[in-house]
Amino acid sequence: MSDTIIVGLLTLLGTLTGTFGGIITASKLTTYRIERLEEKVDKHNGMIERMYTAEGAITELRHDVRDLKNYHRPN
Repeated sequence: MSDTIIVGLLTLLGTLTGTFGGIITASKLTTYRIERLEEKVDKHNGMIERMYTAEGAITELRHDVRDLKNYHRPN
């Protein structure tokens, strides 16, 4: 084989290695970011559920206060 063909093949091999290495690295980074985003979404959804529960409790307390005010109101 001539030197030109060997250099061409080595260049092709280096290019393919670099390209596939970049693709694999980008894929791992994307997977990592998606996992972190899923964790944040889970935390957010948990907070929304807690707020929904707290709002329900606040509504019940407001009704209790209203009922107590009506109970102690002079007739």
